[in-house]
Order: sequence, then C-alpha cells, then structure tokens
Amino acid sequence: MLATWRKWVLVGVLGLVGCRTTGTAVRETPETPRQQVQFDPVTVTADLELASLNDEELFAGGTSAFAANDFARAARYFGRLVDFHPQSKHRHEALYNAGLAHERLEQWEEANLRFSELADAEKGTGDTLDAAFRLAETQYHLERFADAARVLGTIAGRADLPVGKRLEAQVQQGVCELETGQSEKAEKTLRQALSTYESLADKDEVEDYFPAQAHFFIGEIYRQHYDQVKLDPAKGSDALANDLNYKAELLLSAQGNYLRAIRVGNGHWATAAGSQIGSMYENLYEHLVNSPAPTELDAEEAAIYREEVRKKVRILLTKSINIYERTLEAAERIGSQNTFVNKTRQSLEKMKALLLADTESAPVPQDEPAPSKPHS
Repeated sequence: MLATWRKWVLVGVLGLVGCRTTGTAVRETPETPRQQVQFDPVTVTADLELASLNDEELFAGGTSAFAANDFARAARYFGRLVDFHPQSKHRHEALYNAGLAHERLEQWEEANLRFSELADAEKGTGDTLDAAFRLAETQYHLERFADAARVLGTIAGRADLPVGKRLEAQVQQGVCELETGQSEKAEKTLRQALSTYESLADKDEVEDYFPAQAHFFIGEIYRQHYDQVKLDPAKGSDALANDLNYKAELLLSAQGNYLRAIRVGNGHWATAAGSQIGSMYENLYEHLVNSPAPTELDAEEAAIYREEVRKKVRILLTKSINIYERTLEAAERIGSQNTFVNKTRQSLEKMKALLLADTESAPVPQDEPAPSKPHS
C-alpha cells in the first residue's frame, strides 16, 4: 500500500543519509584511537523496477495497466510519475488516475492522498472538480462523514455549476449528514435537492440516480425512527397499542418514500427500496411473533390477544412476500444485479417458509367439524 510504502521510504532515508558509525571490529580503548566511517548520502527509491523509466514510459505503462484492470500496477506507475517527475506534463492526469486506481482497490487512504492534492471544491472544473467528488467518496469510506459533507456542501453551493452537478453534491451531502447522526439536517438537505429537481422544466438535466437516492435515504431516515420504537409488553396493553400504532405509522412513512424512489425509475434504487420495504414488514412480523402478551391480561384475554396477533402476522407475511416478489420481477426486467437483489431472494424464501409453517400450525376453527377417522 502506498501510504505504508512512503512511510518506510522516509524511515530509510532518515536512517541512511549522512549516517555516521564506528566499525564493528574497532573497539574504543585508550590504546586504540577512535575511527569514523562516513558513507555517501543514499536516496532510497523503493521501486527499482520503475526507477529507470521516464515520465512518458511511466504514463504509458500506467494507462495500459489501468485499461487491463491491473489497478495495482497502474497505481505503481502513476504513483511513481507523480512522486518523482513533478514537472511532467502528465502529472495532473497521473495524479487523478493514481487516485482512481487506489479507489478500485479500495485503498481509501491512498486514494484520499492522491485526490486531496488535486481536488478543488470551491473553484475546480474538469478533473479538479471530479477529484473533489472522489475525495468526498474516499472520506465517506474512511468514515470521515463530516469532512465529506463539507466538501460536498461547498460544491452544492456553487452557482457556476450545472444543476446536475449541484444536485448530485447536495444528495450525497445529505447522505453523509445522515451518517453523522444528524437526521433532521439530512432530511432538510435531501428535500431541498428534491425540490430543486421537481422544479426543473427538463428533468433530463439530472441523472435519475440522484433523485431516487434522495427519496431512498429519506425513507431510511423514517426507517431509523421506526427502529427506535421498542414494543415492550411490560408497559401495559394501552401503551403497547400506542407504540405499535406509532411504529406502523413510521413504517408507512418510510414505505411512502421508498415507493417514490421506485417511481423515479432508477434500477439500483428501485431494487434497494423494494428490498427495504419488504424487510420492514418482516421486522414488524418478528416483533409481533416474539413479543409476549401484556402481563395484566388473564389466560383467556392472552389467548384472544395471541389470536389477533396471529391474524396481523399473516397479513404482514403476505405483504412482505408480495413486495419481495414484485421487487425481484422488476430487477429481472431491468437486469439489475446487486446486493439488494440477493438479500431479497433470501428474504422471500424465508417469508414463504414462515407463511407455510403458520398455515400448517393454524388451529381448526371450532365451528368446523374435525375430519372423521377412516373405517378400519
């Protein structure tokens, strides 16, 4: 990794340049005069394979390696050019490409180092603006969410940029704010981005990825609120009923925003939103199934309570199965393949198995005669 490599180069230079030492075979005694051996300065260049290449050769080698998806080799070539040929006409492009190569390798610190030298969020255009977006991306993966939000907020506030770039930055800013735990601030940022999008006469100015992402993460905000509501039977039946109703309201609010993400029509976020809706119904099902009856109920009342819960559970199972199936149908129609698709398939099978088990274990209604035994 480049950051580690640079650290050891520094240690090597400090340890070797101008080093003074006494010979190991010479002992300092009153009878033997002290002797000093001084070495010539040594510069450690680390990558000897590339040491003889000039900047043109390094740039060509890095470009070829990147095209072949050999990102480790590309990072070496571009990094060598950047570090040892500061006057090269290719340095600017090599700096950006080195960052991209490290990014492909998920070497976020190294990518951050390269992009930070090139990025200009306040005035940049072309590669320097793209590098600012990429810098925020690396900060996000390094969980430096506040830093990423600041970079993106700067870009979003630039009146000189096309609306598509500003809206992209604002949506990503909202995501980073949510990661810092500032849900109210994040929701405000995301809704401002959506307001800008809805006001556009020509919505093709903005890629559908970003408004869909904004709707999805507003849904995530309400899902987080939903998760914070705990169903505690020990609080009593009235409090439990109120908490359950509030939790259901938050589920519907989250679902509404997820559905808006689906309607935008971006395949990635449509699949993700459908998966999250299904998982919320699945989660509520698990809460109801695993929650004991309120303690103040007697045996008869508890039996009635459990039967009512059972009815609600079947509804939740059926809803989640329906949503998961529709999500997978949409994913197959648009050819979407991502982690949400795999998660949805697994959840669908789980919900079908639970519904089947619930059906098989359902008691026979008392007004129905039990099946007669066959004659022997």
